Amino acid sequence: MSGRNDGQAEGQGRVYQASGDQHITEHHHHDRSGRGLSDGSPSSRGPDSVRHPAVGRAPATLRDRDELMLRLRSAVAHDAAGEVLVLHGLGGCGKTAVAHTLFRHAANEADRLGLWVNASDHASLRAGMLAVAADRGAGDGELMAARNGLRAAADLVWDRLDASDRPWLLVFDNADDPAVLRDGGWLRTSPRGTVLVTTRQSATHWWPAAELLHVGVLPRDDAAQVLCDLAPGTGTAEEARTVADRLGRLPLALTLAGGFLAHQVIEPWTMSEYGRRLEDRQDPTELIDRGAGAIGDDSRHLVSGTWQLSLNALVRQGMPDATPLLRLLACWSGDPLPISLLAGVELGPELPAARVEPALRGLLDHSLTELVSSGDPRCLRTHGVLLDSVARGTPDDRRDPLVATAAGLLVAALPEAPERGVRDPLLSLLSPHVLALLRRVRDWSAVRESTAEAAAECALRLVTGQHRSGEYASALAVATEAVELLERRLGEEHVLVLRLRQRVGKSVDRLGHLEDAVERHRRVLADLERVCGPDAPDTLTSCLQLSRPLTWTGRTAEAVALMHRTVTGRSARLGPWHPLTLEARTCLLELPPGAELEEEAGAGPELVAACLRELGPHHPTTLAAELNCAHALFNTGRPIEALPMARSALTAHERRYGIDYPITLAARSLLSAVLAALGESAEAIQQIEKVIEGRERVLGPAHQWTLAARKKLDSYREQQSGLPGGSQ
Repeated sequence: MSGRNDGQAEGQGRVYQASGDQHITEHHHHDRSGRGLSDGSPSSRGPDSVRHPAVGRAPATLRDRDELMLRLRSAVAHDAAGEVLVLHGLGGCGKTAVAHTLFRHAANEADRLGLWVNASDHASLRAGMLAVAADRGAGDGELMAARNGLRAAADLVWDRLDASDRPWLLVFDNADDPAVLRDGGWLRTSPRGTVLVTTRQSATHWWPAAELLHVGVLPRDDAAQVLCDLAPGTGTAEEARTVADRLGRLPLALTLAGGFLAHQVIEPWTMSEYGRRLEDRQDPTELIDRGAGAIGDDSRHLVSGTWQLSLNALVRQGMPDATPLLRLLACWSGDPLPISLLAGVELGPELPAARVEPALRGLLDHSLTELVSSGDPRCLRTHGVLLDSVARGTPDDRRDPLVATAAGLLVAALPEAPERGVRDPLLSLLSPHVLALLRRVRDWSAVRESTAEAAAECALRLVTGQHRSGEYASALAVATEAVELLERRLGEEHVLVLRLRQRVGKSVDRLGHLEDAVERHRRVLADLERVCGPDAPDTLTSCLQLSRPLTWTGRTAEAVALMHRTVTGRSARLGPWHPLTLEARTCLLELPPGAELEEEAGAGPELVAACLRELGPHHPTTLAAELNCAHALFNTGRPIEALPMARSALTAHERRYGIDYPITLAARSLLSAVLAALGESAEAIQQIEKVIEGRERVLGPAHQWTLAARKKLDSYREQQSGLPGGSQ
């Protein structure tokens, strides 16, 4: 054969050139990454040491792990052996720091040999475990045979560990893929030592006969102290608590933030400034990750990178649909999320309904979300910084369908017409998720206007439910923030924004800030008249809402004109017996004593009869008509006629709404006034004392309605003391 042959070798390959016939047999033993293990490469040589933890910056003080450390220290106490303990939790929650602390305790105080192995991949695990065998006395021939596949490597290691002359603690760090430990039988127990595993994988089937110990985020004060430890002098304890809350009290994020604050030279930031910078960002992870230089910059030391490792693992395990489910969760908040909300999830081909359950199971198993251990309904909790990071990485073309799905699920869970007086615990749970969805709408320009309107409808239903359940402060807070967020996206004059502004005014009114309520209602009424027209349903609703604080601040004539405008407009559009028309007519009976009330009071009994006929005895408008009619009879000097109606109204409100609902308390207050007017001072005092107790529970002792009830009590006592036979 003549001519010239050229060859090139890559990796572990070699090129042979010869003349004549040659028969060459060559054996290569590779790890899962394709690298040879018998060539003197770093993978085959093993780690530089298994006696020292291969970690970055270890914490000088471990915060708030006292109960966990007590259990772990018992596992390395004298004669303790044969246990496998698994530390599991979200990436960045400090599992390695806990393991490192136990490792130091075992070596320095428990007279144990500490052995540390990186179990993140097959090559590192195999090299580390063979280094453990060498440490425990395995000879070169035994190690060579194990490396070349002539002897079971795991058997060699565990034979040596079983025969160790000293008790030991063996740490398998970063075992996020448990198959790495299972393949080859690397995870075992021994009478000579204790095994500790750190992992994100919480599924119990991976850890038979092991004790699973969860590592979560830190309590608020301990999280703040981590910042103060790392960056002393940059802020107060309260400022540290605020920053810790924004970081979700995740140890990795706290460490990165503290490192960043401590290592700035030219223009050092305070904690307060750092907190403001976090708030200014849609996704705070970029700022958090800037602190990685202080502790090493591999992906496990980056908030953004540490979670991507888990998502990549899920994709490798055949669960790519876990990513769209996590993106959906990122439309909501890191607060507990009712699992029932996910029952109707459907994201098309990327996440069919049939795949939601296994996708969620994957997120749970990899600690990317967790089940809240107690409470009803059952909830999930996903770390807020993780959600912000996932949201930032969501492609633009996926954002609108995700928000539309999230809004649709919330709308389905929120009542369209919530009952008055019914305290639905679901409203409190869903409140942070509605606001988080509105923030995504504000920040994601790819979200269409129709989708933003669906999110606004969620906010409107939530606020209406809160208001009707008597939670006026919560309704005010949510409505105010919702208006601010939606104005940036839908504009100040969008009808849904205007309806939320109406809800702000109603809550301000119910909280007793009447002048503020008047001004708010005036502005929204003017905007509705301009945008929707003077006779539009929303405009007429604002007329009625403005009339109430006007009545209570003494501007009765203006209030009556607005009420009549509403009655006329609704009668023309809806008919005289429509519930909304009847509602407007009942408001006319709530006027204070005066000529206007004298004119309206005579129609009270007729109105009550009409409500009973058209709506039934249990309709909210019927109850309001009966109460307001009793109010009108009393204020026009007919307490004897008012008394049976006032008693009936109180009984009906208690039955329908409960004893502490604000309108029930108003009904009881009216009954006490009627009784006092009829000289029944003892019962009047008894009723007003119940009003005071209820208002103190609901509104607090300093609220003006509570103070007004106390004034009534004082006047009734004075009246009682002036009666014949009364105490002087």
